[in-house]
Amino acid sequence: MKLPFVATALLIAALPAHAAVSVVDDAGQTVTLAQPARRIISLAPHVTELIYAAGGGDRIVGTVSYSDYPPQAREIPRVGDNKALDLERIAALKPDLIVVWRHGNAQKQTDRLRALGMPLFFSEPRKLEGIPDNLEKLGTLMGTESVANRSAADFRQQVDTLRKTYAGRAPVTVFYQVWQQPLMTLNGQHMVSDLLALCGGQNLFAKEAPLVPTVSVEAVVAGNPEAMITAGMGATRSDRPLGDFSMWEKWKQITAVARNNLFVIDGDLVNRAGPRVVKGAAEICKDLDVARSRRPS
Repeated sequence: MKLPFVATALLIAALPAHAAVSVVDDAGQTVTLAQPARRIISLAPHVTELIYAAGGGDRIVGTVSYSDYPPQAREIPRVGDNKALDLERIAALKPDLIVVWRHGNAQKQTDRLRALGMPLFFSEPRKLEGIPDNLEKLGTLMGTESVANRSAADFRQQVDTLRKTYAGRAPVTVFYQVWQQPLMTLNGQHMVSDLLALCGGQNLFAKEAPLVPTVSVEAVVAGNPEAMITAGMGATRSDRPLGDFSMWEKWKQITAVARNNLFVIDGDLVNRAGPRVVKGAAEICKDLDVARSRRPS
């Protein structure tokens, strides 16, 4: 016996439109939404890339400066940068999810966002496996699991291919230069160190305590790296400039300098913990192979 139309309509209306979704973010906090997010604010460039890759790019209603990839992200309204956020504008956009860069956004401002009752997901992958993990969790929060899971699987496959390709290569000691004055590098807890290891590189200052330690020229000279790597703008062009490596030209006793193993990587491929980081890893692997090829026979 068929239900009357009105009774059927009432039965459908009584059913929940979506089930609640819940994940644990990179700060170890459980994020629960009553239904998948439809209006999202991204507070970091890498977050914007992750959301697009997870199938939710059309749900971003606000983002921050330098969120320029994919190209369509440039059209999204800006709500500030990593130093200052326009909290009034963020509130006016009525987001149902805000994705925050844990150490890149000002703590006081993110605390104020939380005080307003806005759901926050903290994203800060420190290792390569953290990127597909973020993709899957964002997919859960947006209800776009099918897209997000495919992107995560593709990323893992690309990393696995690189790992197998370079697993047997001879190690190369690397100094990764973040800044010249003061001279700064990255320790073993940073994702860049994970990229180096994937390619057979050994981070010269992996054991330093701060995530971004300041080091001396003397320490670099004493460590005698076989290669030096830094990030630059537009570094994928064929005319890669020395850039901040110019200060090392006089230190010919350093193997990296003597053999011209001074490599500049496109900063967007290594500084943003998004899907494109695997392309940065591939570039690093190629550069370290160049360094190996320049060893005396």
